[in-house]
Amino acid sequence: MTAPLTPPPPPRDQSPHDPWQPPGDPGTPGAGYPVHGPQDASYGADGPGMKTELIEAVVATVVVALGGVLLGLLWWWLAPHVPLVGDVVDKSWVVYLKDSEGEQAVGVDGTFTLLAVGFGVLSALAAFLLRRRGGVPLVVALTVGGLLASLLAWRLGMWLGPTKDVLAHAKSVGKGVTFSAPLKLGAKGALLAWSVAALVVHLGLTALFGPRDPEPPYLQQGAVPTDGYGAPLS
Repeated sequence: MTAPLTPPPPPRDQSPHDPWQPPGDPGTPGAGYPVHGPQDASYGADGPGMKTELIEAVVATVVVALGGVLLGLLWWWLAPHVPLVGDVVDKSWVVYLKDSEGEQAVGVDGTFTLLAVGFGVLSALAAFLLRRRGGVPLVVALTVGGLLASLLAWRLGMWLGPTKDVLAHAKSVGKGVTFSAPLKLGAKGALLAWSVAALVVHLGLTALFGPRDPEPPYLQQGAVPTDGYGAPLS
């Protein structure tokens, strides 16, 4: 009578390199998928956690929005002045542009747009340098914060600029005297310049220089999947 051709049961005390060790977790050395290369400790990590990302996003939104104060000050300081002149016609005060073909009004909108784009680029660069990992909450924070900052800058610039009551201003300076028109934003689309610039720059930096997802252990160099007896799988 012949003995069955089955291997004897493995001993209780098994070493990590025992060929009789049953297959297990492919990421565990000696459990059917031995890994001979260095392991990436960050594999499987999905960032700092949603709660931390939301807190960072709220902080980023507040910081970016407060940047609108500086934008408003620079817009009020650098924007060209639109000259107006007051006159009396039939015993009534009228106000008109001193230079009807002037482009100062366009310059006011252009100044705001260029400044907002610059602030958007700076905010995106700062966010990327402080936190190289991207994420939806941070992108939303840059977008919302940029819009809030633009709104704050717009209202602050108009508040710091000349009075909106042009008739009273014309009467106070006198007939035929040139004075500046109120600071206003004709192209409301400029309020989106900060958000769009920050979004594009941050996504570009993340795509070019952001961290890459690590490969699974069984795809790393030197990781050869084997069966339960240690033989390479075909």
